[in-house]
Amino acid sequence: MPRASLFAGLALLGACATPVPTPSTPPPAAGDAAPALPPPPQPPAPPAPQPALPTPAQAWPTLKPANWPAVPGWNDDAVAEAWPALLAGCRALKRQSAWQAVCADAAALPPPDDNTARAFFQARFRPWQATQEDGAEDGLVTGYYEPLLKGDRVRTEKARHPLYAVPSDLVSVELAGLYPELKNLRLRGKLVGNKLVPYAARRDIEAPGFPGKPIAWADDPVDLFFLQIQGSGRIQLPDGTQLRVGYADQNGHPYVSIGKLLVERGELRPEEASMQGIKNWGAKNPDKLPDLLAANPSYVFFRELPDSLGGPLGALGVPLTGGRSIAIDPRYIPLGAPVFLATTQPNSTAPLHRLVLAQDTGGAIRGGVRADFFWGFGDAAGELAGRMKQRGRMWVLLPHDYPMSPMARR
Repeated sequence: MPRASLFAGLALLGACATPVPTPSTPPPAAGDAAPALPPPPQPPAPPAPQPALPTPAQAWPTLKPANWPAVPGWNDDAVAEAWPALLAGCRALKRQSAWQAVCADAAALPPPDDNTARAFFQARFRPWQATQEDGAEDGLVTGYYEPLLKGDRVRTEKARHPLYAVPSDLVSVELAGLYPELKNLRLRGKLVGNKLVPYAARRDIEAPGFPGKPIAWADDPVDLFFLQIQGSGRIQLPDGTQLRVGYADQNGHPYVSIGKLLVERGELRPEEASMQGIKNWGAKNPDKLPDLLAANPSYVFFRELPDSLGGPLGALGVPLTGGRSIAIDPRYIPLGAPVFLATTQPNSTAPLHRLVLAQDTGGAIRGGVRADFFWGFGDAAGELAGRMKQRGRMWVLLPHDYPMSPMARR
């Protein structure tokens, strides 16, 4: 899932065959010698066990050792509701050495109740409190969701706004291959001669004549803009079916918040700068809307996803679970780890203490205590996501033998 990256530097950026039975041989007549029988078919050899892969070594200096009594609300959450998200994450993590035993044991358990699930996490994981680089313990928690747009697979009078696939001339460079210390950072651009230059910004991509290949067309430009911010969604087609689309890549330009711009320009009050508030402003100011959208140069490209997925694909490469998946900054929190989130409900002081899984990332999700809470699919989820801008704290749960740097053990 996106939520932006940066060119000019860097961008943040996962048959068993059975023998056919043969007719039984009739018994021999009296006095006849028994005919020789062919040897019974042998079952296929079980597949060779896959060797464990080392868990990537990385320093996590902002994670501080904690204990279970220090985790607020741990005993009150319905932690069994996070079990399907844990099993989904294990599909991506189960071969890593630090996760192999934990994932195998989780898969062997029948669906647990809350007490059993809580006991499993307490026995197999150790909590680490997430902090900011300056040592602060709280940070920002926002929300996102999977929207439903109206559109078509072909351009029509109503569906006029393209969802582009990744352009053939977009070059993406994983910097960790050159500089290991730049893990999780990526450079994007295009080649002009033998030089890598910045890729086109949003204004140029949305201008007539851009040589892109649309995978679908949306009816509303604001809905398409917010689809790019969310990173995935569904397109309601005229025949009633839905097309699922997901993040494929990004043009490499930094994300600029148009809500913040509207507040700075005096167009909206801070409390109005939600997704719903911006949509309302756009409906009242259609002449100003194109320039506002173009003020965010970041642009997301999409791919069609199988309809069979249980949710949108996150950066871990597994479907997200509504209410139990979050996006994090992988420079500070291991992707795939369970996280206990202590925050409040959207635009409220009511507590939201919940076990979630760090299964996604985003360009706007930066910092040691920073989370984007995935609310699920549809308008109700969108209402919650659009209003969520809360303070919160986070505890990261890691297997006991997870490789931690000496700095993180202080």
